[in-house]
Amino acid sequence: MNGFKELFQLRASGEGAGAVQGGDYVAVFMLGLLLLILCVGALFVWMATRHSRERRAWAEAELLRRSNSRLAENNKFRPEYFESPCRWIAVRTTEPRAVQKALKLVNPTLCTWAEGMAEARDHRIFITPPIGEWVLVVGPGLPDPGDDVDECFYLLTELSRKLGLVQFFSLNRAVGHHAWARLDSGEVLRAYAWVGHVAWNQGPASPAELGLGLNCFEYHEQPERQWSNAPDPLLQNLERLPMLAARWSVDPAALDERHFTSGNGIVGEIT
Repeated sequence: MNGFKELFQLRASGEGAGAVQGGDYVAVFMLGLLLLILCVGALFVWMATRHSRERRAWAEAELLRRSNSRLAENNKFRPEYFESPCRWIAVRTTEPRAVQKALKLVNPTLCTWAEGMAEARDHRIFITPPIGEWVLVVGPGLPDPGDDVDECFYLLTELSRKLGLVQFFSLNRAVGHHAWARLDSGEVLRAYAWVGHVAWNQGPASPAELGLGLNCFEYHEQPERQWSNAPDPLLQNLERLPMLAARWSVDPAALDERHFTSGNGIVGEIT
């Protein structure tokens, strides 16, 4: 009787241990699954946080780039600033310093296009970097044919004797004054200036002038009043003068941004 009781107790104790051991396996499995879920969740949270930081960093970088781009755009010299100089000289040379010496500039200073155009006021002028085989001289410091055409003649003649081929262009849309001249080695090849009357008319009209239909009057000759719809000859000259400059040398209004990064020019005062 006692033997059966002991056997029963042994079987009961074995079955209980197996149940306990099976419960441990389930607990370990559930704990592992929970850890796996937590790890996957932590990975997704880390990836989402990293992606958010990258997007925020990209947005900040893009904002900074656009801000710098707008600042550079505002500071960049634009071609429209150079569209319509009132007077300019074109010299066939690639040496701005040679033009500087020929003009005997006072206080010459190297500068960019933007600086040169900003400083070209009063008696100061700007000598541009080479534009092809030409160098331009611009600024109100150049003589105005409407004030003294002889001053223009002497300046251009002296400059041409030193540098060769020299051209001069002037236009004042407010009063209709306009002038152009072409000299080589100190000799006037062609010159015409209208300042309310003909102040300078020398040499035969060039093929470019004839091709553009420019109206050139003789001394003491006045344009006839147009009662018809025919174009005003003086206004026509003003509109076509830049075309003449383009055929002879350089039209400043036709320059683009490539020219404005070509190098440094020179600004100074003309005596």
